[in-house]
Amino acid sequence: MNIGSDLRTETVLQANPIPPVRIQAELPVRAALELLRDIGRSAVLVCDGERLVGIFTERDALRILASEGDIDAPIKDVMARDPVTVRETDSVGTAIRKMSTNGYRRLPIVDGQGRPTGLLDVSGVIHWLVDHFPSAVYNLPPVAKPAMHQREGP
Repeated sequence: MNIGSDLRTETVLQANPIPPVRIQAELPVRAALELLRDIGRSAVLVCDGERLVGIFTERDALRILASEGDIDAPIKDVMARDPVTVRETDSVGTAIRKMSTNGYRRLPIVDGQGRPTGLLDVSGVIHWLVDHFPSAVYNLPPVAKPAMHQREGP
């Protein structure tokens, strides 16, 4: 196996995506929070009909709760609008590049009509890497405890 060619040829559908959990944009934040808790997920995809229009994550929830925001407001008021996505035909390498460049921990996967078909998260990518390159991953040398070269604080 060659990591470079696999990153270019294997699609995001081969990288352990999870099924999307969709909610409508008018759903109250409170209901979205309850759904996240009940299903044990960290993100839901917000749709207008079947089309993806946003994403709501546990980080959004923390931001709202910390600022004592209105949890009865519609999710469309607090979601991240027009999230960066990957198409079902995009390569794993494309997804990793988008995640690392933008600091995302998850990317919605959409079909040709913009309908969400999955959610790729960091965990799925890590599992893909381990499955494809176990000798490279399992043979990494241990990292010694890093030494601090400056004192902590101002």
